Amino acid sequence: MLLEFIIALIIGVIIGTITGLSPGIHTNLVAVIILGFSEFFLTLTSPIILAIFITSMSITHTFVDFIPSIFLGAPDEDSFLSILPGHRLLLKGRGHYAVVFTLYGSLTALIIILLFTPIFIYILPSVYPKIQKIMPFILIAISGFLIFSEKEKKLSALLVFLISGFLGIASLNLNIKESLLPLLTGLFGASNLIISIKQKTKIPEQKISPLNKIKLSKKSFLKGSLASIISAPFTAFLPGLGSSQAAIIGRYFLNIKDQREFLFLLGAINTIVMGLSFIALYSINRARTGSAVYISQLLPDITAANLSLIIVTTIISGILSFIITIFLSKFASKNIDKIPYNTLSKIILFILAIVVFIFSDYTLIGKVVSFLIFLTSTSLGIFTISSNVKRIHLMGCLLVPTILFYLI
Repeated sequence: MLLEFIIALIIGVIIGTITGLSPGIHTNLVAVIILGFSEFFLTLTSPIILAIFITSMSITHTFVDFIPSIFLGAPDEDSFLSILPGHRLLLKGRGHYAVVFTLYGSLTALIIILLFTPIFIYILPSVYPKIQKIMPFILIAISGFLIFSEKEKKLSALLVFLISGFLGIASLNLNIKESLLPLLTGLFGASNLIISIKQKTKIPEQKISPLNKIKLSKKSFLKGSLASIISAPFTAFLPGLGSSQAAIIGRYFLNIKDQREFLFLLGAINTIVMGLSFIALYSINRARTGSAVYISQLLPDITAANLSLIIVTTIISGILSFIITIFLSKFASKNIDKIPYNTLSKIILFILAIVVFIFSDYTLIGKVVSFLIFLTSTSLGIFTISSNVKRIHLMGCLLVPTILFYLI
């Protein structure tokens, strides 16, 4: 059992690193493949070992996925907010600094996950039924708060939120195998790459400093940690909410303006949401991330022993991921200015289109429909960026369907 555990954890870290570095290839896609061949894998090992693999892969992904987000401008739905502060530092030759600040947050998140585990296990089950009764109104209030947080573009923000919501409803009801893949890839990945290609971004030579030279003050550390503690745990059990919404809420309540603090906050929230989603699965039997959904299918009844292994996996894979991401960030910093950024963006855009076409559905009609969703969502993403509206409102694609689900 111990050997199987170690092997599953290590393979999970390796695959999570690959998905984290590969724009458009999410851990959900790998988990779908694992489940598709689960009968074969279960002849070789047990469901808990497959769950360990998914946990390790998912936590690793939350550490590594800031590298393409910051260096390439091709994020997934959990890290797209890092583009703005990350790119500011990248264009100043400090892309590695930006990645390290997110890693400090992700590492701190491991401690926060441990602190919140007993709360989720002993308190959440009694509180959640009451929250569930007012769930749509909580989501509407949060959506309204995010829209009205726009200083000058409230109407445009509302428009983007509603259009993305209708696009989300359409995508989820078209009976496509992986309906979120073309939707989120277009909204948050392809649209940013097209803008980057149009602007002909040039990356300067990057500076690399040892970790002891890349510091956060105690005040910034406490501020970022407190912001993540206030905002992140709720997204682990509230449907339709993700890391991006939690980051905006935390940023508002703690008045975070420093880009280093915000990158720390993003890193922390990304990992907290994933880690606590596994705890929520055990405590209230609700899966709020794709990875938690797939684990629930492998382990319909999670035991305390299963949960202990998942928590241990979260901590170990997080520490390993921190070390790996530091190395990868240094490598990217040394080589990014040597690569034609415009050409690289076009190649990544092409890869995203291929990934959408191949993996969204198995049938030809499904693939064509998926690609149309991809083109439509990309267009909406471009409109949002060009209108100077925060892309957080594009998460209406998940929030609107969720709100309607609870209301209707």
